[in-house]
This record gives sequence, C-alpha cells and structure tokens, in this order.
Amino acid sequence: MVSADDSGDGEVEPDDNLRSFGETVKASRKRAGLTQEQLAPLIGYSVQYVGSVEQGRRHPSQKFVNKTEAVLDTFGVIDIAAKQLTRRRGLASWFRRWAKLEEVAVTLNTYECRSVPGLLQPESYARALIDNVPPLATPEEAEARVTIRLERQKLLHRIPYTLFSFVIEQALIERRTGGPQVTRELIDRLLECGDLPNVDVQIMPLVQPVHAGTDGPFQLLETDEHEWLGYTEGQQTGQVISDPKDISLLHQRYAKLRIQALNPADSTGLLMRMRGSL
Repeated sequence: MVSADDSGDGEVEPDDNLRSFGETVKASRKRAGLTQEQLAPLIGYSVQYVGSVEQGRRHPSQKFVNKTEAVLDTFGVIDIAAKQLTRRRGLASWFRRWAKLEEVAVTLNTYECRSVPGLLQPESYARALIDNVPPLATPEEAEARVTIRLERQKLLHRIPYTLFSFVIEQALIERRTGGPQVTRELIDRLLECGDLPNVDVQIMPLVQPVHAGTDGPFQLLETDEHEWLGYTEGQQTGQVISDPKDISLLHQRYAKLRIQALNPADSTGLLMRMRGSL
C-alpha cells in the first residue's frame, strides 16, 4: 500500500539542509538505477512524496528514511544524512545561523524577558512553551523541537568550556508556565545549571526601578576567533548583528544588566525560596 503522507509533515520552504538530504536520496536512487516511479511502490510512498523529499520541500518521515535505506542499500548513507537533518529540524529558520555560531562560541551572554532561554529549559518547560504558542505543533513537530532544544544543552558541558552568562527576569518563573510541578522542575534546572563552573545565572528582580533591558531580549557571543556578534529576535524573525557600534551598545547594556540583577549567589537564594513556596 502506498502512503499518501505518513508524515514528515507537509511541504515546507526548502532550505540547505533539506536540499542536501534530498540530493542524497536522489543520488542513491540513481545509483540503484531506479526512477522515482519505480522507487515509490518499493518503499510504500507516492511518487509525489518521493519527489518532494528529493527537491527539499518535505521533511522525510522516519519510516521513509528506514524504507529508503533498506531498498537502496546505501550502507548507512541515508541514515547518516537523516540524522544530520534532524539536528536542525527543530530550529526555527531564522535561528539556524545563530545556532551554528553557538557551536563555536567561547563566550555567550543572554538577557531574556520572554521565556527562560532554551539552554536552561527542562523538558517539561520546553513542552509547555511549545504547547502554548499558536499555531500548535503536530506531535512530530513538537518532538523535533524538544529534541533539538535538549541537544543544544550539551554546549553547557562541552570541554573546553564555553563561558555562559544569563540574566533572566524573575517574572518568567513567577508566571508558572505549565503549572507548579513544571515550575519546580524549571527552578531545579536553573539551580543545577548555576552550579556549573562555566555558567552564571542571575535573576532580575520583579522590582527594579533602574533597568537597562527595556528595549527587549538580546544575546552577545564571542566566536573562537574572538569576534563579537549579537542577536535579537522577535515574532517570526531574528537578526544577527555584526556592526561594531551596535555590538558596543549591547555590551554596555549587558554590563548594566549584570549590575542591576541579583548576583549569582543571591539569585540562588531567591530561586530556593521560590521553590519552597510552591
């Protein structure tokens, strides 16, 4: 039986990762001497589905990957290509460049006033955020987003250490996204990360008359070549900043934020008190 979809989700705007996977499937199919019309019934998918994957317009389902690997006998090439694709699938398109920069960062500073940064999120909090924001994700989309978010957290433990600094608004925890149990797990995660030798977690208190972050969240990153870059994000968009004047401005604001927020030790004390009140 030919599957009409068996998901990998519907067609999407092509990107380099999807195109690369599609080209791998296409090259493997041609090596086997098969047309799309011949391959489709062998793997149980429509010709349209095969064509969409090869053109980089559709995320392949895991079943498609398994069946194609087995039929074309690529010695694991398609499996490997799919794993590389999955690493990026849960990232918003506008965030992918910054995510690549994170992988070579030696320093990463983050101010956040919308939600707790992804690098610090426990799985339950990540799922609550994904479940709350329209358009609601399919189960497969949600799983991909959670998986990549948790995968990115390995950066906190990478050797040699990247130095991380986070300034987070207290209101993000007081909001209790996902309910009391999720908030307990969130606070435990923040305390756990704050104990790492390369991570500083600072809480900006609810009452702070002098506040340098009122223009919104941002990040500052130092690459392995010691170049500083910034990043800002809004609804469905993100921007990597490289202009030296803008970077200087963000450095000034972040320096002020670190002074205005509770220091790491006092932040830990506040988090423990908040945990005890739940």
